[in-house]
Amino acid sequence: MTNYFPENFLWGGATAANQLEGGWDKGGKGLSVSDVYTFNSDLPKDQWTDQWHMMTYDQVNQAQDHSSNQLYPKRLGVDFYHRFKADIALFAEMGFKTYRMSIAWTRLFPKGDETEPNEAGLKFYDALFDELLKYNIIPLVSLSHYEMPLYLVTEYGGWSNRIVIDYYMQFATTVFNRYKDKVTYWIPFNEINCVKHHPYVSVGIIEENHPNIEQAKYQSAHHQFVASALATALCHQLIPDAKVGCMISYQLLVPYSCDPDDIQKTTESQRTSLFFTDVLSRGYYPSYAKRLFEEKGVTLVIEEGDLALLRAHTADFISFSYYMSSAISAHPERLESAEGNLITGGIKNPYLASSKWGWQIDPKGLRSALNQLYDRYQKPLFIAENGLGAEDVLEDGKVHDSYRIAYLSAHLSQINEALHDGVEVFGYTAWGCIDIISASTNQISKRYGFIYVDADDLGQGSYNRVKKDSFAWYKSVIQSNGNSIVS
Repeated sequence: MTNYFPENFLWGGATAANQLEGGWDKGGKGLSVSDVYTFNSDLPKDQWTDQWHMMTYDQVNQAQDHSSNQLYPKRLGVDFYHRFKADIALFAEMGFKTYRMSIAWTRLFPKGDETEPNEAGLKFYDALFDELLKYNIIPLVSLSHYEMPLYLVTEYGGWSNRIVIDYYMQFATTVFNRYKDKVTYWIPFNEINCVKHHPYVSVGIIEENHPNIEQAKYQSAHHQFVASALATALCHQLIPDAKVGCMISYQLLVPYSCDPDDIQKTTESQRTSLFFTDVLSRGYYPSYAKRLFEEKGVTLVIEEGDLALLRAHTADFISFSYYMSSAISAHPERLESAEGNLITGGIKNPYLASSKWGWQIDPKGLRSALNQLYDRYQKPLFIAENGLGAEDVLEDGKVHDSYRIAYLSAHLSQINEALHDGVEVFGYTAWGCIDIISASTNQISKRYGFIYVDADDLGQGSYNRVKKDSFAWYKSVIQSNGNSIVS
């Protein structure tokens, strides 16, 4: 097989501050929406993701009680806050060309509505970026990755309140000015489409007893669209050579059967993701939005100038996370559902294997997804997340994760096929390049990394780092620019 990876392809890894850093009470940091999530190993595993989808007022209030004895894993992370230099050295040893990361909003503005940033937080990221650049690793930075200040939720109602645009822009302005000589790749919002599926962590909406949750979701999305356009315009002004992308969580959706009802349902379901890239990449609301809003009882409040702003400041590139595909049926009650599918629900595809967490594994779906997105938008694509969550075992100081190598090899091979198809893909960052706290289940034992972190789901362990077998494998992939995969 011919290698189609371009010479300047950006190989690397990805993490999020709220799952990685720890140091939740260091350097003046405030509480974020993710600092509220608990982990309770006594609950049945099928309930571990419930918090991800729903959050109650009692849970939010308890999380702010300093006497609470609950375990909040994302406050611990994997202690990157204190160990980032050694961890970045390991990234460099693998040969990373880029590192996709996020800035914790609450390190810079602990409550979110302060008039001046927290200098200690700014200095932390100064040191982090300097360490990356020392190894010629290009930072690709998400401004908001499920990390909005909790205070903006409890006091302002989250993104459903338009004033949050102003607070976000104060944050973005501070970041662009401070790091304009260090960062040129930016993503305003991580997985912006996930407001549909977990609105608390995405836009700060607590669904409990909400009078019109669909109205709140789409109004919040509109405010984030406006904020994204404003941030894109400002970034281009302050950093002329910057590239500002958008990002969605993307699953390839396929009809479960050739029943016309399944085909139509698939089209409608796919739009739950493409609606967001349609607005951010094309610069306007798609025609199908009119019926969508009518059926959901949504009437957007759009201020004068909003639509012109969206049209004038579209994304330079499209990035997305890809973990699985999903089969769609108009009659799902008759069929076996796919476990662990956080985005669309969906039906179990009998042609695909599944991970331990029920995520169906479909490497060829990634090629199809790349072609679909490029055909639709004709903009450069970046795969911002892809990986396999698994229960790795540390034995005699080693982790033999051949299953991860097989998973990633298969997906990278399909990226090569998409490049051969003519799709413009300029980078790939494997998710959780070092073990981190799972976004959905709040456990560390659902591991993605090339680097093992010696800690358990209860936060106990040495937190020492151990290179897995996949570490050497990924190093060879990068060194050969993909030749070791496609040859």
